[in-house]
Amino acid sequence: MLGAVLSFAAMAIAVRELQRHMGTVQVLALRTGMTLIIVAALVAAHGTAAIATRRLPLHATRAFVHLAGQYCWMYAISALALATVFAIEFTMPVWTALLAALFLGERLTPPRIVQLVLGLVGVLIILRPGAGIFQVAALVMILGSMCYAATMICTKKLSATDSPLAVLLWMSVVQLPIALVTALPQWTAPFAADVPWVLAIGAGSFTAHYCMTRAMTLADTTVVVPIDFIRLPLIAVVGALFYAEPFDPMVLVGAAVIFAGTYYSLSRERR
Repeated sequence: MLGAVLSFAAMAIAVRELQRHMGTVQVLALRTGMTLIIVAALVAAHGTAAIATRRLPLHATRAFVHLAGQYCWMYAISALALATVFAIEFTMPVWTALLAALFLGERLTPPRIVQLVLGLVGVLIILRPGAGIFQVAALVMILGSMCYAATMICTKKLSATDSPLAVLLWMSVVQLPIALVTALPQWTAPFAADVPWVLAIGAGSFTAHYCMTRAMTLADTTVVVPIDFIRLPLIAVVGALFYAEPFDPMVLVGAAVIFAGTYYSLSRERR
Protein backbone atom coordinates (compact mmCIF):
# COMPACT_ATOMS: atom_id res chain seq x y z
CA MET A 1 0.00 0.00 0.00
CA LEU A 2 2.93 2.31 0.62
CA GLY A 3 3.97 1.50 -2.94
CA ALA A 4 0.56 2.72 -4.14
CA VAL A 5 0.87 5.89 -2.04
CA LEU A 6 4.27 6.72 -3.53
CA SER A 7 3.03 5.87 -7.04
CA PHE A 8 0.07 8.26 -6.79
CA ALA A 9 2.33 11.01 -5.47
CA ALA A 10 4.87 10.43 -8.26
CA MET A 11 2.09 10.58 -10.87
CA ALA A 12 0.81 13.89 -9.50
CA ILE A 13 4.30 15.43 -9.59
CA ALA A 14 4.91 14.10 -13.12
CA VAL A 15 1.61 15.60 -14.31
CA ARG A 16 2.46 18.98 -12.75
CA GLU A 17 5.92 18.98 -14.40
CA LEU A 18 4.67 17.95 -17.85
CA GLN A 19 1.89 20.54 -17.75
CA ARG A 20 4.52 23.29 -17.73
CA HIS A 21 4.50 23.17 -21.54
CA MET A 22 1.93 20.49 -22.49
CA GLY A 23 -1.84 20.41 -22.54
CA THR A 24 -3.73 18.12 -20.19
CA VAL A 25 -4.95 15.88 -23.02
CA GLN A 26 -1.40 15.35 -24.31
CA VAL A 27 -0.23 14.35 -20.85
CA LEU A 28 -3.16 11.96 -20.70
CA ALA A 29 -2.21 10.48 -24.09
CA LEU A 30 1.39 9.95 -22.96
CA ARG A 31 0.21 8.30 -19.74
CA THR A 32 -2.10 5.95 -21.63
CA GLY A 33 0.57 5.09 -24.21
CA MET A 34 3.13 4.18 -21.53
CA THR A 35 0.60 2.07 -19.63
CA LEU A 36 -0.31 0.22 -22.84
CA ILE A 37 3.36 -0.58 -23.51
CA ILE A 38 3.80 -2.00 -20.00
CA VAL A 39 0.60 -4.07 -20.15
CA ALA A 40 1.41 -5.32 -23.68
CA ALA A 41 4.78 -6.56 -22.44
CA LEU A 42 3.04 -8.46 -19.62
CA VAL A 43 0.56 -9.96 -22.08
CA ALA A 44 3.47 -11.13 -24.26
CA ALA A 45 4.97 -12.83 -21.19
CA HIS A 46 1.76 -14.43 -19.89
CA GLY A 47 -0.08 -15.21 -23.12
CA THR A 48 -3.24 -13.86 -24.71
CA ALA A 49 -5.51 -16.08 -22.60
CA ALA A 50 -5.12 -13.56 -19.79
CA ILE A 51 -6.89 -10.85 -21.82
CA ALA A 52 -9.74 -12.91 -23.24
CA THR A 53 -13.14 -11.29 -22.76
CA ARG A 54 -16.73 -11.39 -23.94
CA ARG A 55 -17.60 -8.07 -22.35
CA LEU A 56 -16.06 -5.47 -24.66
CA PRO A 57 -19.01 -3.02 -24.33
CA LEU A 58 -18.53 -2.90 -20.56
CA HIS A 59 -14.75 -2.53 -21.00
CA ALA A 60 -15.37 0.38 -23.38
CA THR A 61 -17.80 2.04 -20.96
CA ARG A 62 -15.30 1.71 -18.12
CA ALA A 63 -12.51 3.11 -20.30
CA PHE A 64 -14.56 6.18 -21.33
CA VAL A 65 -15.56 6.97 -17.76
CA HIS A 66 -12.03 6.42 -16.45
CA LEU A 67 -10.63 8.67 -19.19
CA ALA A 68 -13.01 11.42 -18.11
CA GLY A 69 -11.96 10.93 -14.49
CA GLN A 70 -8.27 11.10 -15.42
CA TYR A 71 -8.84 14.31 -17.37
CA CYS A 72 -10.63 15.90 -14.41
CA TRP A 73 -7.82 14.81 -12.07
CA MET A 74 -5.08 16.21 -14.30
CA TYR A 75 -6.97 19.44 -14.90
CA ALA A 76 -7.45 19.87 -11.16
CA ILE A 77 -3.72 19.30 -10.58
CA SER A 78 -2.97 22.23 -12.91
CA ALA A 79 -5.37 24.56 -11.06
CA LEU A 80 -5.46 23.51 -7.38
CA ALA A 81 -3.01 22.78 -4.61
CA LEU A 82 -1.98 19.12 -4.75
CA ALA A 83 -3.29 18.50 -1.22
CA THR A 84 -6.73 19.83 -2.20
CA VAL A 85 -6.88 17.50 -5.22
CA PHE A 86 -5.99 14.47 -3.12
CA ALA A 87 -8.41 15.46 -0.36
CA ILE A 88 -11.35 15.72 -2.78
CA GLU A 89 -10.31 12.42 -4.36
CA PHE A 90 -10.92 10.73 -0.99
CA THR A 91 -14.67 11.18 -1.63
CA MET A 92 -14.54 8.35 -4.18
CA PRO A 93 -15.77 5.67 -1.68
CA VAL A 94 -18.75 7.91 -0.89
CA TRP A 95 -19.83 8.12 -4.54
CA THR A 96 -19.06 4.41 -5.00
CA ALA A 97 -21.48 3.46 -2.22
CA LEU A 98 -24.14 5.72 -3.72
CA LEU A 99 -23.70 4.37 -7.27
CA ALA A 100 -23.59 0.78 -6.00
CA ALA A 101 -26.97 1.34 -4.40
CA LEU A 102 -28.37 2.82 -7.63
CA PHE A 103 -26.92 0.40 -10.19
CA LEU A 104 -25.93 -2.79 -8.34
CA GLY A 105 -28.85 -2.94 -5.93
CA GLU A 106 -26.58 -2.82 -2.87
CA ARG A 107 -28.28 -1.53 0.28
CA LEU A 108 -27.50 1.88 1.75
CA THR A 109 -26.91 0.52 5.24
CA PRO A 110 -26.72 2.87 8.26
CA PRO A 111 -22.86 2.80 8.22
CA ARG A 112 -22.90 3.73 4.53
CA ILE A 113 -25.33 6.57 5.20
CA VAL A 114 -22.93 7.86 7.89
CA GLN A 115 -20.13 7.61 5.33
CA LEU A 116 -22.17 9.57 2.79
CA VAL A 117 -23.10 12.34 5.27
CA LEU A 118 -19.55 12.73 6.63
CA GLY A 119 -18.19 12.68 3.09
CA LEU A 120 -20.40 15.60 2.08
CA VAL A 121 -19.54 17.47 5.30
CA GLY A 122 -15.84 16.95 4.58
CA VAL A 123 -16.24 18.36 1.06
CA LEU A 124 -17.99 21.45 2.45
CA ILE A 125 -15.14 21.96 4.93
CA ILE A 126 -12.56 21.71 2.14
CA LEU A 127 -14.38 23.94 -0.35
CA ARG A 128 -15.94 26.36 2.16
CA PRO A 129 -18.58 27.75 -0.24
CA GLY A 130 -19.31 31.40 0.41
CA ALA A 131 -15.87 32.04 1.92
CA GLY A 132 -14.59 33.72 -1.24
CA ILE A 133 -12.01 31.01 -2.04
CA PHE A 134 -14.17 28.62 -4.08
CA GLN A 135 -12.72 27.45 -7.41
CA VAL A 136 -14.42 25.83 -10.38
CA ALA A 137 -11.55 23.33 -10.58
CA ALA A 138 -12.75 21.89 -7.27
CA LEU A 139 -16.11 21.03 -8.89
CA VAL A 140 -14.20 19.43 -11.76
CA MET A 141 -12.31 17.26 -9.26
CA ILE A 142 -15.56 16.24 -7.57
CA LEU A 143 -16.80 15.15 -11.01
CA GLY A 144 -13.55 13.26 -11.45
CA SER A 145 -14.09 11.43 -8.15
CA MET A 146 -17.58 10.48 -9.31
CA CYS A 147 -16.09 9.13 -12.55
CA TYR A 148 -13.58 7.08 -10.56
CA ALA A 149 -16.46 5.72 -8.47
CA ALA A 150 -18.32 4.70 -11.64
CA THR A 151 -15.09 3.05 -12.81
CA MET A 152 -15.01 1.03 -9.59
CA ILE A 153 -18.57 -0.16 -10.22
CA CYS A 154 -17.63 -1.30 -13.74
CA THR A 155 -14.48 -2.98 -12.39
CA LYS A 156 -16.54 -4.87 -9.82
CA LYS A 157 -18.76 -6.23 -12.58
CA LEU A 158 -15.79 -7.13 -14.82
CA SER A 159 -13.81 -8.81 -12.04
CA ALA A 160 -16.36 -11.62 -11.93
CA THR A 161 -15.25 -12.85 -15.35
CA ASP A 162 -12.12 -11.00 -16.54
CA SER A 163 -8.56 -10.73 -15.22
CA PRO A 164 -7.02 -7.46 -13.97
CA LEU A 165 -4.61 -7.60 -16.92
CA ALA A 166 -7.54 -7.72 -19.33
CA VAL A 167 -9.13 -4.70 -17.63
CA LEU A 168 -5.90 -2.68 -17.92
CA LEU A 169 -5.25 -3.70 -21.52
CA TRP A 170 -8.70 -2.95 -22.90
CA MET A 171 -8.81 0.29 -20.95
CA SER A 172 -5.59 1.46 -22.63
CA VAL A 173 -6.62 0.20 -26.08
CA VAL A 174 -9.86 2.19 -25.95
CA GLN A 175 -8.39 5.31 -24.34
CA LEU A 176 -5.25 5.82 -26.44
CA PRO A 177 -6.90 6.63 -29.83
CA ILE A 178 -9.33 9.04 -28.18
CA ALA A 179 -6.58 10.83 -26.26
CA LEU A 180 -4.28 11.00 -29.31
CA VAL A 181 -6.93 12.37 -31.68
CA THR A 182 -7.90 15.00 -29.12
CA ALA A 183 -4.29 15.98 -28.34
CA LEU A 184 -2.79 16.06 -31.87
CA PRO A 185 -4.08 19.53 -32.91
CA GLN A 186 -2.07 21.14 -30.10
CA TRP A 187 0.68 18.54 -29.73
CA THR A 188 3.98 19.81 -28.32
CA ALA A 189 7.17 17.86 -28.94
CA PRO A 190 8.44 16.54 -25.58
CA PHE A 191 11.90 17.63 -24.45
CA ALA A 192 14.61 15.19 -23.38
CA ALA A 193 14.06 16.34 -19.81
CA ASP A 194 10.43 15.16 -20.06
CA VAL A 195 11.38 11.50 -20.54
CA PRO A 196 11.73 10.68 -16.81
CA TRP A 197 8.35 12.31 -16.10
CA VAL A 198 6.68 10.40 -18.95
CA LEU A 199 8.15 7.15 -17.60
CA ALA A 200 7.05 8.08 -14.08
CA ILE A 201 3.46 8.76 -15.05
CA GLY A 202 3.18 5.56 -17.11
CA ALA A 203 4.89 3.28 -14.62
CA GLY A 204 3.17 5.00 -11.69
CA SER A 205 -0.24 4.40 -13.22
CA PHE A 206 0.49 0.68 -13.46
CA THR A 207 2.25 0.21 -10.11
CA ALA A 208 -0.40 2.21 -8.20
CA HIS A 209 -3.19 -0.10 -9.37
CA TYR A 210 -1.06 -3.24 -8.93
CA CYS A 211 0.09 -2.32 -5.40
CA MET A 212 -3.40 -1.36 -4.26
CA THR A 213 -4.92 -4.57 -5.64
CA ARG A 214 -2.15 -6.63 -4.03
CA ALA A 215 -2.59 -4.86 -0.70
CA MET A 216 -6.32 -5.60 -0.71
CA THR A 217 -5.47 -9.26 -1.31
CA LEU A 218 -2.95 -9.46 1.54
CA ALA A 219 -4.80 -7.50 4.23
CA ASP A 220 -8.24 -6.43 5.34
CA THR A 221 -9.61 -3.20 3.88
CA THR A 222 -9.70 -1.59 7.35
CA VAL A 223 -5.91 -2.08 7.48
CA VAL A 224 -5.21 -0.89 3.94
CA VAL A 225 -7.38 2.25 3.79
CA PRO A 226 -5.71 4.11 6.71
CA ILE A 227 -2.33 3.68 5.00
CA ASP A 228 -3.79 5.29 1.88
CA PHE A 229 -4.59 8.38 3.96
CA ILE A 230 -0.81 9.00 4.24
CA ARG A 231 -1.06 10.31 0.68
CA LEU A 232 -2.54 13.58 1.90
CA PRO A 233 0.15 14.83 4.35
CA LEU A 234 2.83 13.48 1.98
CA ILE A 235 1.55 15.43 -1.02
CA ALA A 236 0.95 18.51 1.18
CA VAL A 237 4.65 18.48 2.12
CA VAL A 238 5.66 18.01 -1.54
CA GLY A 239 3.43 20.91 -2.60
CA ALA A 240 4.85 23.19 0.10
CA LEU A 241 8.51 22.33 -0.53
CA PHE A 242 8.62 22.18 -4.32
CA TYR A 243 5.71 24.35 -5.48
CA ALA A 244 5.44 26.86 -2.63
CA GLU A 245 1.80 25.92 -2.08
CA PRO A 246 0.38 27.40 1.13
CA PHE A 247 -0.58 24.88 3.78
CA ASP A 248 -4.34 24.92 4.42
CA PRO A 249 -5.17 23.07 7.67
CA MET A 250 -8.87 22.99 6.73
CA VAL A 251 -8.04 20.67 3.82
CA LEU A 252 -6.61 18.16 6.30
CA VAL A 253 -9.62 18.61 8.59
CA GLY A 254 -12.08 18.03 5.74
CA ALA A 255 -10.15 15.02 4.49
CA ALA A 256 -10.05 13.60 8.03
CA VAL A 257 -13.85 13.89 8.26
CA ILE A 258 -14.23 12.10 4.90
CA PHE A 259 -11.77 9.41 6.02
CA ALA A 260 -13.58 8.96 9.35
CA GLY A 261 -16.84 8.22 7.54
CA THR A 262 -15.15 5.77 5.17
CA TYR A 263 -13.30 3.97 7.96
CA TYR A 264 -16.43 3.77 10.12
CA SER A 265 -18.42 2.23 7.27
CA LEU A 266 -15.67 -0.30 6.48
CA SER A 267 -15.16 -1.32 10.10
CA ARG A 268 -18.89 -1.74 10.79
CA GLU A 269 -19.41 -3.84 7.65
CA ARG A 270 -16.38 -5.96 8.53
CA ARG A 271 -18.01 -6.77 11.89
